[in-house]
Amino acid sequence: MDDPDFREFVEVRYGDLLRTAYLLTGSRDAAQDLVHDALLRAMRHWSRVDEPMAYVRRAMVNERTNRWRRLGLRELLPGVLPDRPRADETDVVAERDELLVALGRLPARMRAVLVLRYWEDLSEADVAAAMGCSVGTVKSQAARGLARLRDVLRPAGRPAVADRLIGEQA
Repeated sequence: MDDPDFREFVEVRYGDLLRTAYLLTGSRDAAQDLVHDALLRAMRHWSRVDEPMAYVRRAMVNERTNRWRRLGLRELLPGVLPDRPRADETDVVAERDELLVALGRLPARMRAVLVLRYWEDLSEADVAAAMGCSVGTVKSQAARGLARLRDVLRPAGRPAVADRLIGEQA
């Protein structure tokens, strides 16, 4: 398929999709695989896709959920992200890493709600549509997820970090 609209969509949105996939999976390699699979699915149905970004996000969430279900409880998320070279060791980067580690400890569905709702800044209705669930489920998963993130970050001796990153009402 050589559709210029699809090609332009991929060129413009690939970075955003990769970021979302990384937040859903916690791994750069898994994120690239997830984006690739979602884009293949979108490419097959491109002529019928009205909202490409929403379609691809939903495809990524569905594929991530399917992979998580296949693996079941065997999937183990590391307690600490592996060391990676960083150009600048600032507090902002360290706090973001703490948040990503804490996010990685959440169940896949809860993590997906938080990523789509707060990183992608989608409305509750858009998140519900992307995940194929009710708005009430999105609200409850978001509330529980934020509470769990606070619980993980506060005992680490950094309550100010938890309050700043997550906020009391995110």
